[in-house]
Amino acid sequence: MISKLNTKNKEVSENIYTVFQVSYKVEAELLKAVDFPPLKRSVQNFINSNTQFFGYYSNEKLAGVIEIKSDDKLTHIQSLVVHPNNFRQGIASKLMKFTLVNFNSKIITVETGLQNIPAINLYKQFEFIETKQWDTNHGVRKIELKLNC
Repeated sequence: MISKLNTKNKEVSENIYTVFQVSYKVEAELLKAVDFPPLKRSVQNFINSNTQFFGYYSNEKLAGVIEIKSDDKLTHIQSLVVHPNNFRQGIASKLMKFTLVNFNSKIITVETGLQNIPAINLYKQFEFIETKQWDTNHGVRKIELKLNC
């Protein structure tokens, strides 16, 4: 169900791009963001990325993606998206569990918009705690959450 995604493969990156676009459009609306940087990522950005991507497949379609940047000390969840057709099916939780089991850093961090209550509730369910808030230059108040492992 969850597998590592080879972003060097253009078709794989196109599928990731599609899920990011539809998911982040929903988040941009939730945050009332007019200029939302995640929506500006291109297929080429995924192909050239130095982060790791893992995908959750449902009925042979990419339904969710988690993007991870990790070393021995810190794992940062760059992105966690679920296709709107697959909301409320536990996919984000499965991707989080996968990350917690497969990455052995002492600290895991994630950022999201302060108004993204579903995401914040998900991270708090996994015992992440708020570490800071700030305003971005694109009009979104963000929150960082951290888990000490």
